[in-house]
Amino acid sequence: MSNQDKISNKIDELAGKGKEAAGRATDDPDLEAEGKRDQAKSNLKQAGEKIKDAFK
Repeated sequence: MSNQDKISNKIDELAGKGKEAAGRATDDPDLEAEGKRDQAKSNLKQAGEKIKDAFK
């Protein structure tokens, strides 16, 4: 299940990058900020997965 979580987190990160880029391209600061939040949330989840893996 850990691999599925890692893949899901990476997909969320890429979606966040897409939102951020779309927000920049359309001059929409709210969408850009949402993309950055999504990336940060995904990065935290990925860090949690790395911690779990370290204690296995």
